[in-house]
Amino acid sequence: MEQILVVDDEAAIGELIGVYLQNEGYRVFVCENAREALECIDKEKIDLVLLDVMLPDQSGFDVCRKIRENHNYPVIMLTARDQEIDKITGLTLGADDYITKPFRPLELIARVKAQLRRFIHYNPGQEDRDVAEVSGLRIDCRDHTCTLHGKKLSLTPTEFSILWVLCSNKGEVVESDRLFHEVWGDKYYSSNNNTIMVHIRHLREKMKDSAEHPKYIRTVWGVGYKIEG
Repeated sequence: MEQILVVDDEAAIGELIGVYLQNEGYRVFVCENAREALECIDKEKIDLVLLDVMLPDQSGFDVCRKIRENHNYPVIMLTARDQEIDKITGLTLGADDYITKPFRPLELIARVKAQLRRFIHYNPGQEDRDVAEVSGLRIDCRDHTCTLHGKKLSLTPTEFSILWVLCSNKGEVVESDRLFHEVWGDKYYSSNNNTIMVHIRHLREKMKDSAEHPKYIRTVWGVGYKIEG
């Protein structure tokens, strides 16, 4: 049973989200501030965090940053402010997705399930399909690891999924709408391109790849991205 941590300073909202998730078969921990959340993370085996941006003792952004110091499970930010800067900040700090309040329960559940699907290890026994290698880059879906010239890359689940889609189609252009659909499981709109760009930038930084003269991830302007074979 997957374990989900819900962090929201409004107790009623946190408890309501908890009920939705419990009805789907998840075990849920609900915290109202950053201190409780970080204590829970230290004590429990968490598989996904739903994290409100506005908390009484620290910002959700600070908590996200601390989570990423030691964990790579999915983090979905909850925000009452539909502002692009909040979304970009969360993604920059390592969040995998964001949901704007008020949200529909079915949308919340769908986002949670999509993130968990990407994070769960692939079934063993499919070695050829579960490993991709490109010019010193090796990505293995069986144990959710990625190395570059033998050195481990610390990737978020979303970054891992993006890189896997590109590596699985090495040498081919993956259109932005296809990439968004395969990674996020949602319909693509032009506004979603900023989300993709932020994650691509993070991948390039971690791989020490140049956007101007890339060795790995190339931008095909107006179309999508490709990784050279």
